[in-house]
Amino acid sequence: MLERVREFLRWFYRYRSIRLTPDGTRFVLLTLAIGIAAINTGNNLLYLLLAMMLSLIVMSGVLSEQCLRQLEIHRLLPREVFANQPTTGGLSIANRKPRLPTFSLRVMDIIGTTALDRGIHLLHLPPQAVTVQSYPLLIPHRGRYRLDGIKLLTRFPFGLFVKAATLPLPDELVVYPEVRPLPEALVHDLTALGHEQSIPRRGPGVTLHNLREYQAGDESRAIHWKTSARQARLMVRETEAEDQRRVTLALPTTVPGPDLARFEKAVALTASLITFFHEQGYAISLLLGAVAMPHDSGPAHRHRLLRALALCQPDRAPQSAPLPVSWLTLGERTERGDLTLLVSFWDDPQLACVGKTVSRILTVPEEL
Repeated sequence: MLERVREFLRWFYRYRSIRLTPDGTRFVLLTLAIGIAAINTGNNLLYLLLAMMLSLIVMSGVLSEQCLRQLEIHRLLPREVFANQPTTGGLSIANRKPRLPTFSLRVMDIIGTTALDRGIHLLHLPPQAVTVQSYPLLIPHRGRYRLDGIKLLTRFPFGLFVKAATLPLPDELVVYPEVRPLPEALVHDLTALGHEQSIPRRGPGVTLHNLREYQAGDESRAIHWKTSARQARLMVRETEAEDQRRVTLALPTTVPGPDLARFEKAVALTASLITFFHEQGYAISLLLGAVAMPHDSGPAHRHRLLRALALCQPDRAPQSAPLPVSWLTLGERTERGDLTLLVSFWDDPQLACVGKTVSRILTVPEEL
């Protein structure tokens, strides 16, 4: 039985803490002084005052504990978070107590061993009530952003103590690289290059792509009547889709020396290019070191590309390491009409031969 009590106390104090406020320190010292005076004088009035002050301390502990109990908290995190770009997070706080409200509640995020004040302070949360509190969120670096828990603090009822409860509430955000507007000269250059790229493919349009035999489910409006009459069978007209342009972005991850600042700028430039070409309706492929992501378009593909950039790490492999096969075939992509862009942040002799086969080599601008 004694061991169970010890285990409960260890569990309780692992997630609970209490400290005196300046007013609480003065109150406790005054209580000690009155207690000493009551013992020395035997005055019943002093004993009565001492009992009242001790009861206030006990009531403060009991009522503050009730404020922190039966609270249900959920995080509301944005779907997209970019480095150095402000966004908004939120917390849903529900008081599940059937009759008792919660007073004077501060809510903080815990990252590692650090508690971050989000500026959330609830003066009153009625029983069975739910509130949503939002707060500004600004993360300076790309990558994984881990949130470990929630810390609740209250000074209720008398402000003598600050009682805190720590709730384990792990969560994780993938912070995308910073996206900045591209330089105007680069935008004009990419726009001119893009107009030269087009691939004929089957899809909605007005240009004839192919004629094939009618199949069940085909629309009658697509029947090519002249060819059908000539061949004595129903033939269906397939149209060619409007211009779909394709772009391949190539970013090496081998970094020479200890300075990673230019690599981070190259990652940010690649993310900015992905956003630009996505808005222009391109099918985008990404070569990120040894990782090759195929052509695709749409918001889901954009998320995949930005997530890969957010999580990529610089490679300390020797410069003599052979290039992946996907890099050696960049020239073939250029020849068949793809727009191929190599993002370069340092001079690599191995990439010199690759640079001759791509549409453009983009160096990292100093302003990025």
